[in-house]
Amino acid sequence: MQELLSKLIDKEIDIVCTGGANLRGRVMKVGDGVVALKDDQEETCYVAIDKIVVVWEKRDKDRHPGFVFKS
Repeated sequence: MQELLSKLIDKEIDIVCTGGANLRGRVMKVGDGVVALKDDQEETCYVAIDKIVVVWEKRDKDRHPGFVFKS
């Protein structure tokens, strides 16, 4: 997963993590088991790569504004 995320640096992605958290952001940095995402408001989020279940490049502009967590 870390290798895949490294290929997505500077692209916007959607992530689904264990526990149901949904995130969207631009991949800024990948390393040491963590991916750094930046959202539209320039907020940075750090996600443990081993918690990621699904990742794909952003499909539409309206779906996940910034970081959205579902419980």
